[in-house]
Amino acid sequence: VQLQASGGGLVQAGGSLRLSCAVTGGASRTNVMAWFRQAPGKEREFVAANRWSGGSARYGDSVKGRFTFSKENAKKTIYLQMNSLKPEDTAVYYCATTTRGLIWSTMDITDSYDYWGQGTLVTVSS
Repeated sequence: VQLQASGGGLVQAGGSLRLSCAVTGGASRTNVMAWFRQAPGKEREFVAANRWSGGSARYGDSVKGRFTFSKENAKKTIYLQMNSLKPEDTAVYYCATTTRGLIWSTMDITDSYDYWGQGTLVTVSS
C-alpha cells in the first residue's frame, strides 16, 4: 500500500488549503484513513479520520469546526479541507491508513496505522 499526499503550501492566517491523499497498491484492503500532523519539535498529532465505508468523521479538538475530512471511494482518495487556518496549524501533514478495522476510540492513535504517506508541508503565516 502506498500513499501520496499533496496540496501543502504557504498561506496567510485565515486562509484555506485543501490536501489530497491518493492510495494505491492494495488500496481495496484498506479500512480507515486518517490525517495526522507534526510541527517542528512536537509529537505527531491526530487531525481527522474516517472509514471508507462511511459514517461520521472523527476530528482532533484543535481542528474541529475548521477542517473537513472527505473522500472519493472510487478514486481511493481522501481530502482535508482546511479553513480559517492559524499559524499554529503549521506542520507537516501526513495521511495514513490501516487494513484493520479500528474502533472509534483508537482512530486517533498513531500506532493504529500501518501505512504512511511522505507528508506535505503546510505553512501558515501571521
